[in-house]
Formats: sequence, structure tokens, C-alpha cells
Amino acid sequence: MTSTQQTPDPHRSGGHEGHGGHGHDDGGSGGHGGGHGHGHTHSHGPAAPVSRHLRKVIAAVLIPFGAAVLIGLAVLWPGGAPAHERTGVGFDRQTEQGRVVAVDHVDCKDVNVAQAPPTGDASTPEGSDTRQCEKATIEVTSGPHQGRTFTEIVQPDAPRQLHEGQGVVVAYAPDAPRELQYSVTDVNRKLPLAVLAGIFALVVVAVGRMRGVMALIALAVSFLVLTFFILPAILEGSNPLVVAIVGASAIMLIALYMCHGLSARTSVAVLGTLVSLLLIGLFGSLFIGWASLTGNTDDNTGLIHGLYPNIDMSGLLLASVIIGSLGVLDDVTVTQTSAVWELHQADPRMGPRALYRAGIRIGRDHIASVVNTLVLAYAGAALPLLLLFSIAQSSVGTVANSELVAEEIVRTLIGSIGLVASVPVTTVLAALVVSADRPGATEQRPGGRGRRRRAK
Repeated sequence: MTSTQQTPDPHRSGGHEGHGGHGHDDGGSGGHGGGHGHGHTHSHGPAAPVSRHLRKVIAAVLIPFGAAVLIGLAVLWPGGAPAHERTGVGFDRQTEQGRVVAVDHVDCKDVNVAQAPPTGDASTPEGSDTRQCEKATIEVTSGPHQGRTFTEIVQPDAPRQLHEGQGVVVAYAPDAPRELQYSVTDVNRKLPLAVLAGIFALVVVAVGRMRGVMALIALAVSFLVLTFFILPAILEGSNPLVVAIVGASAIMLIALYMCHGLSARTSVAVLGTLVSLLLIGLFGSLFIGWASLTGNTDDNTGLIHGLYPNIDMSGLLLASVIIGSLGVLDDVTVTQTSAVWELHQADPRMGPRALYRAGIRIGRDHIASVVNTLVLAYAGAALPLLLLFSIAQSSVGTVANSELVAEEIVRTLIGSIGLVASVPVTTVLAALVVSADRPGATEQRPGGRGRRRRAK
């Protein structure tokens, strides 16, 4: 045993820095593919290969699943979002780019507050206001009327103030009188958002290196699937639940294999994620119907339903639950699979029951943090709504019964159930797979080292 630890192994050099203390344990797990033991860590290199028989078993499950996802993508693939006439309401307004070329200060009593654009505040009676308002001159910088200017009155207490040189987004109403066709609807935030995205990418690549690069590519692919498949397919009238399952499965397969490599370990994480997604879909379908949640709870969902009445809004709600849970599910299943794999590498004598018990102890810590994260994320998104109920001094029961809040409660609890269930499901799958792995003698590396390891 000592000689095995001291014998240099050129196949293990590189990609295993900082894990020298695992030399003995790696020797004991040589049955998993000879000299490729350097790739067993979750954060460094590919996972240790498993036996040919086990790879065939995993492939027999995942290849039909992957084929079904591809067929689903082909059948449901949309030709693009269906066209409609713009209503001029909310996000359905035609917009162009603009720039503030001048800002002048005027007495608020000298401007007609009743005709002030939405950036103003018409609550002060005309003629009684002695404050200074801003009269901004806006130049349209895109579209058919590029170069046209218009003015915007901004009240001093308006939430959005304008300054010279600032980029803005202007709404265009072609049917309105010429002097009222354009109005400022928002500021242009493209530059700070682009800088922030660049910093994010640099941090991910600096810390994650090649894994970080692959994670960014997987993120881009996820957005492409969401933008070019999921959203247009739902708008075309396809069942939102089916679209969400197919799209989420495609994102899961691409992201997991791209970030973590084509290995048995990743495949087990894929299976655990798939089972958890199916569980979320079943519970979501049951409780969204039981609670009579329509999914049509605000101006935005009302606008969607008005423009595309064939969309199943409750199905859209369920689809959002599935897609929203996918990202955290990936993290949980990959971590649990990696934990069980590492436990087996540390002690190859552990059976499936011992591996499960050890892995579930790790998973319990993960459950506590992940569920808390998910609940706080949804609570943070709904914080303005919760403040409104607090101002109204509504009881907890009244608040929870409101469809706006009940929708978030159901979304949070269903996602949390799926996350909690993913821990034992993935742990038992990983324990069964890794403990059942029995590589044959033909898969050992020449030189007898594999036989020496197996004897341990």
C-alpha cells in the first residue's frame, strides 16, 4: 500500500493541485478507470470514468430523454412571435432613442400642469406653485423622425429628473397630434448595464477560468433558448407547461454537460434534476388549479391576455415556476452528486446505504440555505407589494389569500418542495450508481496497477 502511494504516476500530474492528501484514497478507487483518477473533483477537471456497463445503463436512460427533447424542440419550434397592432399601452408602445439637449428652469406656475407629461406632477393647483420646474428639450436620435425635438416639463418632486446630455427612451404615438407624438418614457441605461455585465463576466472568468468561460457560454445559450423558443412558442399558443418542460430540459442538458463535462457524474445530476422538475410540474399543476390561480394579476399579465387571448395564463404561471426553479435545482443536484462521488473516492468500501447517509447529511445543510435563499428571493421581488398590504394594515390571512400574494406563496413553496426533494432523489441515484460501478479487468490500465488497487 505504501509503495502505491510513493510510485510516481505521470498520468496524474496536472489538474490535481491542492489535493495531495487524497493520494491514498485515489489509489483505493483505481477500479474507476486506472490513471484518470485526477478528474474526480467537482471543481477540477472531468470526473473519473466509470465502467462500460454503467455507461451503457446511463446512456439507455438519457439518450431517449435527449431524443425526446430534440423532437419536442422540432415539433414546438415557433416561426417567431405572432404580429399584432400596437396598443400604445405599457410595454406595447413603440419606442425610439432620444437625448436631452437642453434643460431650462421655469416657474411651475407658468407652465400648464394639466398638460404635463407623465414625468410631471399635476397635483398642485395651477397658479399657486412657486417652485422651479425643469423644461427639457429632447432630440429624437433614432427612427423615421430622427432630429426632431420636443419639450418635456419635469416637476421638482418627480421621481425621474432629466439633465443635459442624458440618453432617454421616448414613446412614439403616430396617431397623436404632431406636438404630442413623442414623450419621455424612461432613461437609457444601456451603458451602466453593459459595464456591469462586463464586470460580471470578468469576475466569473477570473475565478472560474475555463469553467467560468463555459458557464458564460451556457448562460448565453439559456437566453437564446428562452428568447427564440420558449417565449415565441407560448405566444403562438402552444401549451406553456409543455413548452416550459421541453425548454427547461434543453437548457438543463446544455448547461450541465457544457459546464461539468460529459460524464456519469453529470448524467446522474441530470437525472436528479429531471425527476425534481417533473415533481414541481405535478405539484404546480395540482395546487395552481386547486387554488384557482389565474395568472392574470397585474397590468402586464392583463396586457398579455388582451393581446393573445389564447394563452393559458395559469399554464404560463406554472411554466414560470418550472423555469425559475431550474437554476437552483442545477446547483443542488450537481453538488449532491459531487459529494457522493467524493465520499466514494475517499472510502471505496462504503456501500450505497452508507453513501446515502453521508450524502444526505451534507444535503441537509444545503437544503436549509437553498430554501431560505429561494424564499428571500421571491420576497424581495414582491417587497413593494408587501409594503402596500402593510400600509393597508391587512391581516396576514387577508394578505395571503390575495391572488397576488397567493401566487408568490405557491410559486415559492412548490419550488422549495422540488428543491428539497432533489436532495434525497439525487443522493440515492448517485449512491446507487457509484457503488454499483464494477469496472472489468479489460478497463484497467496496463502494468498491473489496476489489479493492485482492486485487491485493496
